[in-house]
Amino acid sequence: MSLEAPVTVIEPSKGWVSLRLGAVWRFRELLYFLIWRDVKVRYKQTLLGAAWAILQPLLTMVVFSIFFGKLARMPSDGVPYPLFAYVALVPWTFFANGLTLSSNSLVSNQTLLRKVYFPRLVIPVSAVASGLLDFAIAFVVLLGLAARYGVTPTAHLLWLPVLVLLALVTALGVGLWFAALNVLYRDIQYIVPFLVQVWLYATPIVYPSSLVPERWRTLYALNPMVGVVEGFRWTLLGTGTAPGPMILVSALAALAMLIGGLFFFRRMEKSFSDVV
Repeated sequence: MSLEAPVTVIEPSKGWVSLRLGAVWRFRELLYFLIWRDVKVRYKQTLLGAAWAILQPLLTMVVFSIFFGKLARMPSDGVPYPLFAYVALVPWTFFANGLTLSSNSLVSNQTLLRKVYFPRLVIPVSAVASGLLDFAIAFVVLLGLAARYGVTPTAHLLWLPVLVLLALVTALGVGLWFAALNVLYRDIQYIVPFLVQVWLYATPIVYPSSLVPERWRTLYALNPMVGVVEGFRWTLLGTGTAPGPMILVSALAALAMLIGGLFFFRRMEKSFSDVV
């Protein structure tokens, strides 16, 4: 009696398909491999290695402190400006790098897309998740800087995982849109850096959200990174923006971006191998 191997038939999806998130879980070993690969590639043959995770937000903080803190006299809610800026730059750098890497992830892995079947969603997810190591390194420096200025963590620190998750959801949600579009339109790779630069100044990093008039803050919070940055400052520095309407609006906006991005990505997924 002969035993035949099971046959798996892969067919293109039609219409607005289901998300099939369970497939990502079944390929979790591949997800882990891609995350580890991205981490190793990032630090392989580099002069400073993991120090880049520290230098990027740290040097940006120095520049902001000189021009916005010293020269422009930007208010910082009673917090020393270098700490005020660095607390915001740590989650921002994670978001900006995650968005940039995920938007280019399909194009940079086009050989893999053409040869092997797996849930394509694994690629942008791994690109964003690989930045968590950089975030952890920069966060340790943040705790040291806070101690330098005499700021000690409180029980508010328990909110930190929620805020990190919000930053991850935002980066992945926007990254999915641009990753799918980048397969069709290669000039997306030039648009994303410009978008990140504009988004930086639309987020309260160099200035506090208290400068935004009260009547505009709900609209302002539709930028999900507003909730992330203000949440980080409240968690670590004890500023006045406790989890409330502003962070709730940001969380809902981030969730809407992610759900829309997931459906759009799945909609376009069937053409990736042919177009890329």
